[in-house]
Amino acid sequence: MSSVVAHLRGLVAAALAVAASVILISPDVSAVAPASEVRALWVLRTSLTSPESIATLVRTAKDHGFNTLFVQVRGRGDAYYLGGPEPRASELLRQPDTFDPLATVLDRAHAAGLSVHAWVNVNLISSAVELPVAREHVIYRHPSWLMVPRDIAQELAAMEPESPGYVGKLSRWTRTQSADVEGLYSSPILPEAADYVAGLAADLVKRYQIDGIHLDYARYPNDRFDYSRAAIREFRTWMRSRISDGARRPVDEQESVDLFAYPDAYPDEWRSFRTSRMTGLIARIRTAVTRQRPEIVVSAAVAPDAREALQRRLQDWNGWLEAGYLDAICPMAYATESAKFEEQVTAARDGAGTHPVWAGIGAYRLSAQQTVNNIQTARRLGAAGVILFSYDSLVAQRQTAPDYLSFVGRTAFAAGPPAAAGSR
Repeated sequence: MSSVVAHLRGLVAAALAVAASVILISPDVSAVAPASEVRALWVLRTSLTSPESIATLVRTAKDHGFNTLFVQVRGRGDAYYLGGPEPRASELLRQPDTFDPLATVLDRAHAAGLSVHAWVNVNLISSAVELPVAREHVIYRHPSWLMVPRDIAQELAAMEPESPGYVGKLSRWTRTQSADVEGLYSSPILPEAADYVAGLAADLVKRYQIDGIHLDYARYPNDRFDYSRAAIREFRTWMRSRISDGARRPVDEQESVDLFAYPDAYPDEWRSFRTSRMTGLIARIRTAVTRQRPEIVVSAAVAPDAREALQRRLQDWNGWLEAGYLDAICPMAYATESAKFEEQVTAARDGAGTHPVWAGIGAYRLSAQQTVNNIQTARRLGAAGVILFSYDSLVAQRQTAPDYLSFVGRTAFAAGPPAAAGSR
């Protein structure tokens, strides 16, 4: 195990040198790649539901030249591992209670020489279409932690979060916004909610020999969140300590009839406050996991353009890198046009400076040749690695593109054909 961790740390260290240079890839020699390159797959939780599916996952990744797996172990406030504070995922109910997806992946992947990062959805904790069945789910235990959009904040503020109608109303509204809001989010503003997520990450690092923690949905759905009563109360307390009695008095009077009195009176501070609380959550996670294992690698899936991420999602990933909270970023450069993909990776590379960039490629939207072309482009632009989204979608394409991963492995990673069945 120590050799696997040492190897992974070596990849990150070597990536700093790679990031400072431009790797030229000839169109004729697409398999050329630096030895330190991270070649990863994002693996959705749906591929972790049985020992057989995990065995196929590891074998497929190994045979096709990948060296890293990002496995989703917290999808929607549920657990694809044992012993944590969150309910076991409903997709695992047909398996024995002793089946541990994360432990199984780790055993098989490390034996095959692959690194494993635990992929954790940070703020997105529930679908709004199918609410969790388990009553111990966090949305039922702590409904006041849920982010609220400004659109219905006044109505929800008139309700007690513990009342049955609170989560229902928020869910119904969210379903009408499905194009922009993926589900129900927990708030990074509330200290107890942030501590809870940091504790989850620390528990994973303490009990499982994972090589990294990968953070996804570490953001607000958009800048019209979080207008929950609890979040505004936090801002009010924070703001009142920074203004004079004379400045407070009229805002306090307005607040008696207007939930938004403080956010609207101090819009710049309100935006900065929300952004800083998201950054604070990332800092908490970093501190919690490195206290358990200083060598753990912390990465995050982010919007490629740092300015857009900050303005639209209050996600200051550039600041997270500068502060040392992340070891690498994974920009989700899912464009289907090659020029746009290059623009996205360039933006991420510019924003990251000397920090490693593992370019996220939306392979589910691309042909195998387009994916290879994007891998070449990412290398040329100085990316320290690539991650394909997603293993599950590419496996599902076998009927229409049966040799997709074989083509990518041979052409981009110089991976040979899979070993014969009797040779393993």
